[in-house]
Formats: sequence, structure tokens, C-alpha cells
Amino acid sequence: MSTDNDRTPPVTSASIIILTLARRVETELNAGLSPLDLTVGRLGLLGHISGIPGASFSELARMSGISVQSVHTAVKALAAAGLVHDRTARAGSASAIELTPEGERLLQAARQVVVAVDERLFGPEADPVQRRIGAGVIDAFRDATS
Repeated sequence: MSTDNDRTPPVTSASIIILTLARRVETELNAGLSPLDLTVGRLGLLGHISGIPGASFSELARMSGISVQSVHTAVKALAAAGLVHDRTARAGSASAIELTPEGERLLQAARQVVVAVDERLFGPEADPVQRRIGAGVIDAFRDATS
């Protein structure tokens, strides 16, 4: 018969730790974005459109890691909500998708949510391990762009 004293701790896996933390971050972000009628996925797409004004559906699909068909569906919903528009919008011509002023406003509000979640999960009052992970991620990307 096995007792609690006989159990060995699970093997530490960076993949499992990151996946677990990523799910927590996504849950927190989705909860914070919900009042803005946004999800993490929609926020990502708005961010990509903002970062590359005039991006095509193909470019957005590559950046988002989803199919062109899924991008078309998502952009159509964003356009119906008044958040994006297609500068060209002519049959046979390449699309050039951009944020509308309302899309810019919503993206700014969403960025405030991201800052609040970052503070809660990785800021001074967060679990010390999470603080180290957050700082390590920021440092790794800072080093990669230097």
C-alpha cells in the first residue's frame, strides 16, 4: 500500500509549467476583456492589424497562426462591430485592413486590461515564482531585439 510519504514529486517540465501559466493568463485576460466584448483572440487580431496597418488577410493569418478563412470570418465580425475597415474593399484587389477610430479606442482600453493582468500575475505582489517567470520572459525578448 502506498502512503503520501512514498510519493515522489512529479518531474518538472518547462512545457507543463508554461502551459499551466498560459492557461491562467488567458483565463484572467478573457475575464478582464469580457466587459469590452473582446477575447484574447480578437485582441490579438486587433493588435496585429494595429501593428501593420493595411495588412492582408494572408499576413494576418500567418501572424495569428490561424487559417485565412478564419481570419476572414473574424475580420468580418470586427468590421460589423465598427472596429476595422478594408481600405480597398474592391473585388479582385488585395485587402488592406485597418483599425477604425473605435477600434483604436477599444485596443487602448484592452491594453489597460493587459497591464492590470500583468500587474496582478507578475507584479510586486504576485507569487515570487511568477514574478521571476514574467521578468525572465520580458528579459528574453528584450535581449532578442537588442
